[in-house]
Amino acid sequence: AVITDQLEVACTLPADKMFKGFVLDADDVFPKVMPQAIKSAELISGDGGAGSIRKVCVLEDDKLTYMKHKVDFLDRENLVFCYTIFEGDFLESKFEKVVYETKWESGPDGGSIFKATAKFYIVPGFEGAENFITTEKEKAIGMIKAVEAHLKAN
Repeated sequence: AVITDQLEVACTLPADKMFKGFVLDADDVFPKVMPQAIKSAELISGDGGAGSIRKVCVLEDDKLTYMKHKVDFLDRENLVFCYTIFEGDFLESKFEKVVYETKWESGPDGGSIFKATAKFYIVPGFEGAENFITTEKEKAIGMIKAVEAHLKAN
């Protein structure tokens, strides 16, 4: 089964600045703004564009875990970033993969709107996907707001 979920988050900073901080500079920015959760993010193959592989190490319940994602599509001009989480503890016995399509758009008063669609490919027998997805959505909103605060301060 596949569950599709959507997220929209308004930010006060312009779309291009948020895209740069949240996508292009994520390897440096995420561990700085959320050191309690994200320990490292690094490109392990490719140049950051389509086909590249990134490994992210996170701390969850006092346990260091990881996830790998593949960049499916990156459009710097239109502020679109699509990627697939295909490996890691995040997926373990829950999901085969998770596919994200994200876009930053201009919002009112010079701000921006983050729009994302996520497709969760559920492993047969996994119960509680909806609760897990709700929690992940809350984490994503927290990350966006943390990056926004960091970019405002710097």
